[in-house]
Amino acid sequence: MKEIEGIPVWGDLVDESAFSQIKNCARTADAAALMADHHKGYAVPIGGVLAYYEHISPSGVGFDIACGNKAVLIDVPAAEVRKNIRKIMDDIWRNLSFGIGQKNEIRVDHPLFEDPAWKLRAVAPHKKMAHEQLGTIGSGNHYVDLLEDEQGRAWIGVHFGSRGLGHKTATYFLEAGGAQDGMDVDPLIFSFRSSLGEDYLACMELAGRYAYAGRNWVCDQVARMLRANILDEVHNHHNYAWRENHNGQDVWVVRKGATPAFPGQRGFVGGSMGDISVILEGVDSDESKAALYSTVHGAGRVMSRTAARGKINRKTGKVITPGQVSREMMLEWIRREGVELRGAGTDESPHCYKRLPEVLKHHAASVRILHTLKPIGVAMAGEDVFDPYKD
Repeated sequence: MKEIEGIPVWGDLVDESAFSQIKNCARTADAAALMADHHKGYAVPIGGVLAYYEHISPSGVGFDIACGNKAVLIDVPAAEVRKNIRKIMDDIWRNLSFGIGQKNEIRVDHPLFEDPAWKLRAVAPHKKMAHEQLGTIGSGNHYVDLLEDEQGRAWIGVHFGSRGLGHKTATYFLEAGGAQDGMDVDPLIFSFRSSLGEDYLACMELAGRYAYAGRNWVCDQVARMLRANILDEVHNHHNYAWRENHNGQDVWVVRKGATPAFPGQRGFVGGSMGDISVILEGVDSDESKAALYSTVHGAGRVMSRTAARGKINRKTGKVITPGQVSREMMLEWIRREGVELRGAGTDESPHCYKRLPEVLKHHAASVRILHTLKPIGVAMAGEDVFDPYKD
């Protein structure tokens, strides 16, 4: 950890654009920190953590409210999964919905649709859409993985959030609060005691329940496909705001691409499609306190999506500017790692990301690695899916 202009920052190389954003956010926050997987985001950097005594920030939570990870340990050995990996991945690809705006072919009912919060203006128009999308995975860096730990056990891992509901909810409150449009703008904040603040928190919590329900359903479906029982689970948001006590003060801690890591609290952190993931837990230390008991949510990008895939005319499909990563490069990497891949664009290639073990070293004083998970199979939205909200 290094402290730059009063802000704790983790990582070897500091992304100046991300640091500039967190420095701007710190002007109105009561505390700020930047995790080792940081990179530039909308108003608030990915990997940014902010604390407010009296305010809440929709900019800090971001558009994909309650995006998060879930991992479940199953009772089928990883060797058995590897033996049948092609058929298993075909089943996942055929039976689950990947991509922007996708509807679930299976109607998923859930008690959350009886929540009184659906009457609020921000979410009322989107209840039907949300019901239809529950259990869909989305696009961009959202995935369904099959993984093997150091004991030869198999895990199912998923990463996605509140889908169209979260994006439309965030958009409503950013507009209602008068947020500026653009990347390098001041984050929107308003009092959590205001009517707007109370409504935002109610809708954020609804989106959080929705995201949990979706990830639960997908993990259950994959376990069913494998005829497996779930033995353990680790589940956490990383785009969310929590009411917490730090240094004797109750504050709202807003994490954007950062995983809560209180002492003993477990988290699932995914790498890229050709890298390890981990189950970790927080430990108590001075660095933990400086990080507001937070850690990374992934490896962090080192290459923009446009740089990776190039510029493409969406109407004609013609390449305007070639990208730095070819599909052959991506497939060669995952073949070398023994991963069975379905879907995915070159903007999600391992070439675009830092290596997770190197990133985690920077947080060694605040987290402990419990399990290291190697990917066996990875499913993501196809390369032809255009999604302007991938982050």
